[in-house]
Amino acid sequence: MKVIADEHKCCGAGQCVMVAPDVFDQRDEDGIVVVLESEPVDSQHVSTREAASMCPTAAITVVDDEPRTH
Repeated sequence: MKVIADEHKCCGAGQCVMVAPDVFDQRDEDGIVVVLESEPVDSQHVSTREAASMCPTAAITVVDDEPRTH
């Protein structure tokens, strides 16, 4: 999983930080999203997806890893 945040879309609502504080933060000066972990560990995947889905401006994109072949 990879996380991408578009700071130009971000409105600073902060819901991502409340849901996944180990993955997201906000800049002090304007509240814009900061990605702390662009490749969150497995235990953070559920909260990261929830944070992305709750973003009011869809500023957070979650890209799944490519499926592994045997």
